[in-house]
Amino acid sequence: MSTFKEKINSDIPTLVDFYAPWCGPCKTMMPVLDALKERLGDKINILKVDVDKNEEAAKKFKIMGVPTFILFINGDIKWRQPGTFTLNQLLEIVKSHS
Repeated sequence: MSTFKEKINSDIPTLVDFYAPWCGPCKTMMPVLDALKERLGDKINILKVDVDKNEEAAKKFKIMGVPTFILFINGDIKWRQPGTFTLNQLLEIVKSHS
């Protein structure tokens, strides 16, 4: 299994969802992320990072609220935004940065 670092340094776009299990908006994003993965398949990696269990990662990426999404390609942050998004919004974001 690839590590977090290996995934974000990949040339395949990696969307990281910084979330918390108690966060209502985070829960609403679960089916959207499932649909995004279904639509893009191997063209995207989607990682979920529980900020309560991974405080170091949350600090490193300065996560101030959940959900926060960061899109990495080759280790570079291409897009970052807190909040919730529709499937079409996420598809456009990924497409515009890959």
